[in-house]
Amino acid sequence: MPLTVTGTFDDGSAYQVQITGDPDRPVIGSTRAAALVELHAGESIPLTPTGPLRTLAGGDEDAVLAALRQYSNVIENRRTAHP
Repeated sequence: MPLTVTGTFDDGSAYQVQITGDPDRPVIGSTRAAALVELHAGESIPLTPTGPLRTLAGGDEDAVLAALRQYSNVIENRRTAHP
């Protein structure tokens, strides 16, 4: 099941993406959020405020979500079923 994330960037613009788990296209729905994930790929990202650290890779849904949390304001995230 894909993970749908709704959030805002520091400038207040909103986004909604699906985290796909696909290394070639980790998020769908916002080119800005996709660029943010691509920009930080390969960096160590804490999965929670206290860790553990994981290297950000497009196929790692947890690390992609952690990057969105670290670099934007995630308002909601939920699993969605395929139709």
